[in-house]
Amino acid sequence: NFTFYFLSIQASSVAVAATLMYTAPVFVLLTSFLLRIERSTWFKWGCITGVLLGIIMLTGVYNTESISVSLFGVAAGLASGLSYALFIFGFKNASSIGKPQTTLTIAFFSFCLVLFFITDKDEAVAVMTSSDIGWFFLLGVIGAGISFILYMIGLRWTTAATASMVAMVEPVTASLFGVLLIGDHLTTIQFLGMVLILVTITVLSVKQSE
Repeated sequence: NFTFYFLSIQASSVAVAATLMYTAPVFVLLTSFLLRIERSTWFKWGCITGVLLGIIMLTGVYNTESISVSLFGVAAGLASGLSYALFIFGFKNASSIGKPQTTLTIAFFSFCLVLFFITDKDEAVAVMTSSDIGWFFLLGVIGAGISFILYMIGLRWTTAATASMVAMVEPVTASLFGVLLIGDHLTTIQFLGMVLILVTITVLSVKQSE
């Protein structure tokens, strides 16, 4: 998922890569419907449409003059979304078998073995002596540790489709952190996109609890 995501950023832009990665709920719903895990309803499709529209408004991907797009970037972005969907299904099944910590340890260890053969060894060594090593460590503990443990716990109590849509609150929190910590400024359209995502996810969560 992250590998394809960063390849998409490199080949196109952050806006394109982020928007395509967040097509994961579409893949999850389609798979759930085809395998008859969940029923197809207009409500669920409406929620997906609302979330995707909000993400498009938030990332600014609609502004074709300020972004770069390539065929490889689009393909990598869609592959990122598909990988995200596979991740959700895989961890949904794993969450009912073992503890989140054990499952994540096995998954990330396997991922590290794969990356070992394709990563730039010099850059990997340079990271260990970088002045930003603390940020890398924080990113690993929170971004790839605690967050995934909480995500797996949540998967135990909800469907894969619902979990994939609720997780789309991620770009909203990222934008808020950008505003509060590094002084980013949001346009009116971006703010409306955030509101649309939050309202859609809130309605979905209330409906799910019923």
